[in-house]
Amino acid sequence: MEFRRLGRSGLKVSEICLGTMTFGHGTDTAEAERMVGAALDAGVMFFDTADGYSDGESEMMLGRALGTRRREAVIATKVFNAMGPGPNDSGMSRSHIMNAVEDSLRRLGTDYIDLYYIHHVDVQTPLEEMLRAFDDLVRQGKIRYSGCSNYEAWRLMEALWISDSKGLARFEAYQPQYSLVVRDIEEELVPACALKELGMVVWSPLAGGYLSGKYQPGERTVAGSRSAENWAFSTRFFHPQHEAILAELLAVARELGRSPAQVAVRWIVEQPQVASAIVGARTTEQFSDTLAAAGWQLPEQMRKRLEQVSAPAKRYPRAMEATMAARRDQAVRMPHRP
Repeated sequence: MEFRRLGRSGLKVSEICLGTMTFGHGTDTAEAERMVGAALDAGVMFFDTADGYSDGESEMMLGRALGTRRREAVIATKVFNAMGPGPNDSGMSRSHIMNAVEDSLRRLGTDYIDLYYIHHVDVQTPLEEMLRAFDDLVRQGKIRYSGCSNYEAWRLMEALWISDSKGLARFEAYQPQYSLVVRDIEEELVPACALKELGMVVWSPLAGGYLSGKYQPGERTVAGSRSAENWAFSTRFFHPQHEAILAELLAVARELGRSPAQVAVRWIVEQPQVASAIVGARTTEQFSDTLAAAGWQLPEQMRKRLEQVSAPAKRYPRAMEATMAARRDQAVRMPHRP
């Protein structure tokens, strides 16, 4: 297992992160404890949850499963979703953040959270209000690092500017959706994270299971899967040629003698700025298969095949400006030399 710095921070995380969204939703307590134990024994020390997963049950199950091994783990959780019926029981107001962090600490059975994310965009709360609340939590020692998920590039940059200009603890991580069939972030968000040295912790590297090997091109629903339950599986963000991408992934996996899930996750963790890929599973056996994505490198030829078939469409303004550096260089007339 490779361990990587999270952005510019000194915190190191495993390249594979165990996502616990299934805890309390398809994964019971006994299986969760097996999975967490197997993860730690395999070198996975990074765990991702959220207060909204199974109404807090995921956090409780993760905390119990870690038990006395808490110090071995880096725990990431999130705040935004409704955790009660009141008008201040959701969102990113200072009021909700301060209540939510105490509830998450209690459910996790710990006195600090390693990485605390803004889960979704809240247009009703000023960014500075959220960031000052997070800064207070860092200073109090209740959270150690902060991050955000699902932000547009402009909103991410505005948040970083506020933190820098006001002397507040800034984001060290950004959590986006990213996979072979969803590469939109490469247009603006990856360059922004590179410029500001944020570590990317990727969710849905298997596109909700679409790239796991359960599906064949043309299939949309598989019995017993998220697609059949209409849960955490959405093709609306997929590349228009996602069936061709899946076919190429299956072919590469066969040639390498690996599972499609291993190849898809390996492609993700080899991308620039990616610190870790969040991998979820309902059973320890499923997770163990995906764990084999760690510790090897995609052959260059195979990587290029996957890159080419999944390349996103060229978009304005980058597409228009892509040749301008070359045009500028060509416009320079060097002095004649005999």
